[in-house]
Amino acid sequence: MQLDIDVVLDFDLTQGDAALLMIEAAKQHGQHILGSALDIRGAELRKLGAVDPLDQRILARVSNNRLQTRYAASVKVTRADRALEQLAASPMDALPAEALPYLRPSRFCPSDMFGQIVSKNFAHLHGGAMVAAMRDWVGAALSYVPGSSDASTSAMDTYNAREGVCRDYAHLVCSFARAAGIPARYVSGYGPDVTPQDFHAVAEVWLEGGWHLVDATGMSTPNTLIVIGAGRDCGDVAFLETQNHAEFRELRVCVSRA
Repeated sequence: MQLDIDVVLDFDLTQGDAALLMIEAAKQHGQHILGSALDIRGAELRKLGAVDPLDQRILARVSNNRLQTRYAASVKVTRADRALEQLAASPMDALPAEALPYLRPSRFCPSDMFGQIVSKNFAHLHGGAMVAAMRDWVGAALSYVPGSSDASTSAMDTYNAREGVCRDYAHLVCSFARAAGIPARYVSGYGPDVTPQDFHAVAEVWLEGGWHLVDATGMSTPNTLIVIGAGRDCGDVAFLETQNHAEFRELRVCVSRA
C-alpha cells in the first residue's frame, strides 16, 4: 500500500535555541520510501544518525527563532499483518540484545507496578494470544478522550483514569506486556485512518524473533502504519524537542492512501 504524508510544523523558539526533530519515515524493513522532501525555512540542519534506524533525528538551528517546517513523503508499506494469536513468545535467555531493554520499566511505562494486574487478567494466556487479549482489554476499557492526559501522564495514571489518547493506549499495552516478560516498545508513526489526523502512537512487541505492531486504539494496522521511530516510551521519540519553551503556531498532519 502506498501512503502519502504531508506535515507542517510552525513554532516560535526561544532566542538562540535549537530544535530536535523526529518526523521522517524510518528506512526499515516493511516500508520503502519512494520519495521525500524536508524543508525547514532558513535553518542550518544536521542529521544525527544513530546505530538504530528507528532513532534518527535532525538538529535544526534557525536564524530568526521561528521553526517553519514542511515534510512530504510517499511510502510503500509492505509489512504483513499477522494474527498475534499465532505468535509465540521467547524466554529471556533466547532474546536478542535489541529486545532486552524493552523488558524494563521506564518513566511512562512503570511495568513493575502491573505484575498483579497482569497476573489476574492474563495469566491463563501465553505469547501472542496474551498480547492480543491485552490489546483488546485496553481498547475496551479506555475511552479515547482528546485532552484527557498531559505530558506527565503515566500508564498507571491511564489505568486508573480509564481514558486517554493514543500515547496512553500504547504506554498501557507496553506496561502490560513488559510485566508479563514480553519485550514491548513505544512506536511513533503516521496512519491514514488516525482521527483526528496527527502523529500516532502504537506499541510493538517481540514475538517469534521479530517486532510486531499492536494498536489498541484500532486506528491503524501493521500494513497501514508508517513508522517514524521507537523507544522505551514517548519520551524517546518526541517529534519536537527544545531546551527552552517553544510557542505553538501550527501543526498539521495529513496522511492519505495514494
